[in-house]
Amino acid sequence: MVININCAQIKRPRAAGVLLHPTSLPGTLGHGDIGHEAYRFIEFLHACGFKVWQMLPLGPTHDDKSPYQCLSSHAGNPLLISLDWLVDKGWLDQNKIKLKQTDEHYRLACLHFAAKHFYQLSDKFWEKSIHEFYEEHAAWLSDYALFMAFKKRYRNKPWYDWPDPVKHRDHDTLNNAHQELALSIKQVIFEQFIFFTQWHEIREYAKQYGVKLFGDMPIFVARDSADVWARRENFLIDSDGKMEFVAGVPPDAFTDKGQRWGNPLYDWKQQQATNFSWWKERFCTQLKLFDLLRVDHFRGLQACWQIPQADETAINGSWVEVPGRALLNELFETFQSLPLVAEDLGVITEQVTELKNDFNLPGMKVLQFAFDANNTNPHLPHNHKPNDVVYTGTHDNDTTLGWVSDENNYNKIYFEEYINSKDESVKEKTRLMIRLAMSSVSFLCILPMQDVLMLDSSARMNIPGTVANNWQWRFEWQQLRPEIKENLSHLITLYQR
Repeated sequence: MVININCAQIKRPRAAGVLLHPTSLPGTLGHGDIGHEAYRFIEFLHACGFKVWQMLPLGPTHDDKSPYQCLSSHAGNPLLISLDWLVDKGWLDQNKIKLKQTDEHYRLACLHFAAKHFYQLSDKFWEKSIHEFYEEHAAWLSDYALFMAFKKRYRNKPWYDWPDPVKHRDHDTLNNAHQELALSIKQVIFEQFIFFTQWHEIREYAKQYGVKLFGDMPIFVARDSADVWARRENFLIDSDGKMEFVAGVPPDAFTDKGQRWGNPLYDWKQQQATNFSWWKERFCTQLKLFDLLRVDHFRGLQACWQIPQADETAINGSWVEVPGRALLNELFETFQSLPLVAEDLGVITEQVTELKNDFNLPGMKVLQFAFDANNTNPHLPHNHKPNDVVYTGTHDNDTTLGWVSDENNYNKIYFEEYINSKDESVKEKTRLMIRLAMSSVSFLCILPMQDVLMLDSSARMNIPGTVANNWQWRFEWQQLRPEIKENLSHLITLYQR
């Protein structure tokens, strides 16, 4: 195909970055947020010479905290809002919140207090600002605010368990709800306004320090989400929320039963009939938040693993082709700049590789997948290409120190010969893995913060195929010893990143 000029002439200078979700930032509350510690982290990146901060999706999560199963593909997670920022604005008096500060309910109580104060201000500047924000994002924010108001009314039940008139979006029922749930709707709009306002301040601060923000976009959306409830026509799901098939991936290196994600599959005929308007809206929001964007499970833009809804595992699924090429063509025609990275891990076919290459998209190389004694393994550094992003590991991997410590993860003889190290400690071998990543010809090298800090398996972020005890890891500044910064700065300079 003829390459679109918008995807053919993207400049990709050598750089290095760190993978860290904002929830993993330090702080006194239950998890990190986008307050003072986020600014300090940007300063740390700049001081070392890193030019990229990669993170996981920022959307509001369900109870399992997975950022890959969000309540909206547009909204920001209100639990990431900086309470200090609200205090600085004079909208929050934390002394009046009588809850434990480690409790999630404490954050929500603070947000309700701040919203009540905000709406009582009658401040012309802020009234104009929130009105303009709502107008800019109305295409998704109106439905999302109503969706969350209903979630509160029905005690967090999924939308497909709501009363039929609400579940089926009866016109009169929704009109009445806008009046009955007005306070809850205003609360949600306030939270999104504050999240986006704080995030744009962070993005501007990062820009001042030469740091690009690298986001992550799950290819699928959660069944229980505002997207599916309000725009059901885009998905293979009926008006009651029932599905014949769900999304996932076949058995792979992570799990021998595959992964049954349970997400609705797209109605691609409907998507094409509207020139992929739903996708355009989604990308429009994400590009307002990030300088780079990883398309998670890029393989799903060529074909999706379709699993019978009744099956408990992903074993009996099948690949079904989808019009990803038409989608990407439309997206690159629509957006002047579309700085995407394809997550092309797992079962990758020639068709997937061709699709990625035809749009000049970088792919991913992960060193923890490299050392099986096969010299043609694409993850081995000598097989990398400049148009790759190289990682020691990802959020779905063990930490590299944990990976090195378990010799069942790799061919020991081959690995030690490759890194030219046999008797060194696991920490030294981890350092050599970081050096391999930095020295790669790949234009971008990303290190998980756990690897920067040389942490063991107890610092792992996620174990694919499980739902308990994930997404909880946090670091502390005292773990960042001076020699770590010195070594990283040396490697970044040495390898011209």
